[in-house]
Amino acid sequence: MALEEYGRKRRFQDTPEPPPKVEKAEGHRFVVQKHHASHLHYDFRLEMEGVLKSWAVPKGPSLDPADKRLAMMVEDHPVSYLLFEGIIPAGNYGAGTVMVWDTGTWEALGNSHEMLAKGDLKFRLDGKKLKGEFVLARMRSRRPGSKGTEWLLIKKRDAGVKEGFDIDEFDWSVLTKRSLDEIAGDEGSAEWQSNRAAAPPPGKNAWLADTLAKVAGKKKSPTTEEKPTKKATAAASRSADGDGNRTTKTAVRSVVRSAKKSSVPSVVKSAVKKKRKKRAS
Repeated sequence: MALEEYGRKRRFQDTPEPPPKVEKAEGHRFVVQKHHASHLHYDFRLEMEGVLKSWAVPKGPSLDPADKRLAMMVEDHPVSYLLFEGIIPAGNYGAGTVMVWDTGTWEALGNSHEMLAKGDLKFRLDGKKLKGEFVLARMRSRRPGSKGTEWLLIKKRDAGVKEGFDIDEFDWSVLTKRSLDEIAGDEGSAEWQSNRAAAPPPGKNAWLADTLAKVAGKKKSPTTEEKPTKKATAAASRSADGDGNRTTKTAVRSVVRSAKKSSVPSVVKSAVKKKRKKRAS
């Protein structure tokens, strides 16, 4: 596969992934990237022919020979993808979080070009997590509708074998020591444009802002302010009647306090003031 397919699937103005470029020199590096896109999987890549030959491994590689991992061959990637770790923004091909799960060098156990063409690629890895001999074998039997891209990634028996290998115990980047969740939460990794809901505005009760504004609007409406409370109206009425038993200084103070607390209209407050002047004279 050429890098044309890689470039066709991506908009490089919208993704931090490196642009397609075939390297002139052929190296022997490899990388395994843990990729949480629409589904969690691992991308296994070998540097060959100036590009990274790539396979998507749903369950990831294993150091247990009993595990025969399905590996779907995908488009070639540029060699500069070796150290790509970060976030592919939503709306882009492969959107999600990428971790450099392992990296190192590899050695072909034979002619790599011939073995790849034959569908029986044997090699040795010297990585931070993966070590020893492996084989990528293309599956001969094809399912209906298969494109012939199904391979198996299998660990050979040697000193690097680990029976009962659990890949979930190695959820850390060999570059930054971060977990996949930590990379996903790091805004510096890339501009994150996910389908998650936007963060609420600052403030302890920010999520109630709209509701509180509506309630406050109702309380401050002209209709409410024009209606004095029954208590304030009754008190003011008694003060204006000249009832000696109801017009003591204590009663007047009570009316004033009630008027202030209850947003009594100016006509009531005016009546209270007139009563005070009358008593003073």
